[in-house]
Amino acid sequence: MILFVHDVARMQAFYAQLGLARVDGDAASGFLRLADATGGAVLALHATTAIGPPAKPPVARVDTALKPCFHVDDLEAARAALIAQGAQMRDVHRYDNVMFCDGVDPEGNIFQLTTRT
Repeated sequence: MILFVHDVARMQAFYAQLGLARVDGDAASGFLRLADATGGAVLALHATTAIGPPAKPPVARVDTALKPCFHVDDLEAARAALIAQGAQMRDVHRYDNVMFCDGVDPEGNIFQLTTRT
């Protein structure tokens, strides 16, 4: 998945908190790919001028059809760590033995943390 962003370096640092590491490219060039440890999830960050600087705090982009989801072993701990870093995180929901919650990244993109594998 490619995510068009205003500040590639900032977004790289944010998604590193979710376990994504640089595969190739770099923030300076405006394009890089991140992946989880298994290589099962790949997120490309691509700089664009089509969007302006994000609002502070970021306004959730509710008009997009995409929501990246990230598996975490301990949802409460991952959520708390992101909140400590200033992320906007929504309430935790439980459905049987699955937990999930949405968050808003520094540029307003909505993402989800889930214990679903």
